Amino acid sequence: MKKYLITSIIILIASVSMHAQDISKNALGLRLGDSDGFGGEVSYQRALNENKRLEFDLGWRDSKNYDGFKLAALHQWVWNIDGGFNWYAGVGGGLGSFSFDNGNGNDYTDTFAFAAGDIGIEYNFNIPLLLSLDFRPEIGFGDEVYNNNDLDFDIALGIRYQF
Repeated sequence: MKKYLITSIIILIASVSMHAQDISKNALGLRLGDSDGFGGEVSYQRALNENKRLEFDLGWRDSKNYDGFKLAALHQWVWNIDGGFNWYAGVGGGLGSFSFDNGNGNDYTDTFAFAAGDIGIEYNFNIPLLLSLDFRPEIGFGDEVYNNNDLDFDIALGIRYQF
């Protein structure tokens, strides 16, 4: 009986340790934050192996005076801290376009590209839910309208369904 108990405990610890270091094959959800005026983003993550993944985010905004979209792609490395708690870092970039009407007949339009870094923390629940908080500095390359502040600091909360 004692052997079965010890063996069961070892198997349980090993399975929890293995599960905690795995990242989900796919995750789909929302990334809610600053996003440089583009509002929330639809976010998709695709695992490459046990500690690397790709993330694709599409942000858009459509209002009376402002229309635009922004697409970001990042390569991320994920490290386990404890249990379902991970931290990650990544690099990538993207492109976007927007149109702004300031109300006096002057329309500003810009298409831009940007380079981005990414660092964050996430918690992988036992249910297929992933919550994250990340910081994404971006350096933009475009016309003067977008480039007023060459550097943008994007902070966001992510909620994703894992499958």
